[in-house]
Amino acid sequence: MALPDLNIVIAGHVDHGKSTLVGRLLYATDSLPDGKFEQIKASCERRGQPFEWAFLMDALQAERDQNVTIDTSRIWFSTAKQRYCLIDAPGHREFLKNMITGAAGAEAAILLVDAGEGLQEQTRRHAYMLHLLGIQSVIVAVNKMDVVEYAQDRFDALAATITDYLAGLNIAPKAIIPLSAREGVGITEPASELHWYKGPPLLKALDQLEAGVQAEDQPLRLMVQDVYRRDHRRIIAGRIESGRLAVGDKLLLSPMHEAATCKTFVTWPDQQKMEAAVGESVGIELEESLFVERGHVLSHAESPPLMTNQLRLKLFWVHAAPLQVGNHYTVRIGTSESKAEVTALHHVVDTDTLAQEPGAHLQRLQVGEVTLKLRGMLAVDDFRALPKTGRCVLFDGYDAAGGGIILTDGLPNLRPGTVREVKSQHLSSEDFAVDPELRQARNGHRGAVLWFTGLSGSGKSTLARALNERLFHKGCQVTVLDGDNVRQGLCADLGFAPEDRSENIRRIGEVAALFAEAGMICITAFISPYNDDRKRARAAAGARFHTIYVKADVATCESRDAKGLYAKARAGEIQDFTGVSAPYEAPEHADLVLDTAALSIESSVDALLEYVAKHILTH
Repeated sequence: MALPDLNIVIAGHVDHGKSTLVGRLLYATDSLPDGKFEQIKASCERRGQPFEWAFLMDALQAERDQNVTIDTSRIWFSTAKQRYCLIDAPGHREFLKNMITGAAGAEAAILLVDAGEGLQEQTRRHAYMLHLLGIQSVIVAVNKMDVVEYAQDRFDALAATITDYLAGLNIAPKAIIPLSAREGVGITEPASELHWYKGPPLLKALDQLEAGVQAEDQPLRLMVQDVYRRDHRRIIAGRIESGRLAVGDKLLLSPMHEAATCKTFVTWPDQQKMEAAVGESVGIELEESLFVERGHVLSHAESPPLMTNQLRLKLFWVHAAPLQVGNHYTVRIGTSESKAEVTALHHVVDTDTLAQEPGAHLQRLQVGEVTLKLRGMLAVDDFRALPKTGRCVLFDGYDAAGGGIILTDGLPNLRPGTVREVKSQHLSSEDFAVDPELRQARNGHRGAVLWFTGLSGSGKSTLARALNERLFHKGCQVTVLDGDNVRQGLCADLGFAPEDRSENIRRIGEVAALFAEAGMICITAFISPYNDDRKRARAAAGARFHTIYVKADVATCESRDAKGLYAKARAGEIQDFTGVSAPYEAPEHADLVLDTAALSIESSVDALLEYVAKHILTH
């Protein structure tokens, strides 16, 4: 029977002896390649230096020369009970980014503390990062007990300090073990030097940890890695991060919010497989013909993840450039990712005292709590419930900038109330509709037509351009239909007679309604002088229609006439010009009136944004 695997990260301050301890563990479990011990011993003799246990695992020459670990190393060793993947994470502050990368896949941790130096700033940072990554199974190894002559009072005092600090992170260590990695004391068997210590040695404490604790009992999360075609079948490939999956299970695809059924497992070579569990990478085929892509999440229908376009994170920042409100990053959760904007920095955490303090920036190596606005929708979990899918990494371009955990308290769950059932692929009729609630949830706003009406020169196009830009930078799906651009294409065949004007507005109303139905905010800027025409446009869009009366008297509009249209109209060069030779019927019941003869552009845009926030934005 194969031994279960357990991923363990070993972390701690530089020079507290991590590499030495790893070398000892490899030697004690007979996990070294044949001749490796003799090779390193001979190398040390050639260099004229004492034998270093750390050299048994330091793979890079640069590490030997600098005597620090600069990258994560993965080392396998086994006891009679369990097989371990030991992730050695760098302790030097310049290499903390690698520590985050290494610890991200760990289920347990060894936190190493120097008995002489005690808890250092870097040790506290590493402990906080273990907390951020949701690692609860922590063994504390108090190393270099030989330096303090194996003094029990020193160990007891240090153990009390460690316990208090970890308690502030909601971590209860599984064991706090005194040892000396260099001397091999406290590693495999009780030692006479530590006769006062009644707990297990390090290897026995490791064997008391359990791999994948309760992961099979957690809700199913299958993170889609890719989709392949094989014999005209669509094979969904991914890893089960928690729970179990069986043929016939009723599933929910997120963030598409579509129902599915697990039809079969696909294996290479072909063999009968009826179920799979956490940790397995699988290929499955669904009963339904769905659009599935990398980053989607499959869950059981009764226990889906949260669907949101916001994230609240407890974040450890490692980027040289500070994080601040307004910055844009890429957030990655498993195989899914989205562009994101920082909308709030709630506080900065002092990793020494664990105090929360206000701050305008999150500097390198600081911890803070932030809120992000996502460009799209993501399926997420609270790390306290599902650590594997409750962790995330922020990227600035291609650089990992920070890592942290997701807190779902207060986040909106934007999952629509009705699951969309996909029709069988054997039926000839197709339903191309996307649930309006789903569009609204993804965009963060309702579909709408903002119909700007007013005299030429009242400011319609100026305000439409400004509002379009402001809403776009807020992440809205927004577009503008303006008289000049529509007349060059859609309505190029129309003149300016009353009947042509009516047809122009009718076409624009229908197009704007289609944009709104597709979930977009469509801003239109047209004189649209007649009430009846505007009523027809309102009828096309229904409740999504909003009349914005851009009000200005003729004299004010004429004073702004950069194109000289009013002068040409008064000279008779332009026939049927609204306000001069053709009437303008002011809206009877406008949803918003902007008197641009009295209001500045900035004030008018602010009023528009306030109206949109109240009536169209959903959060």
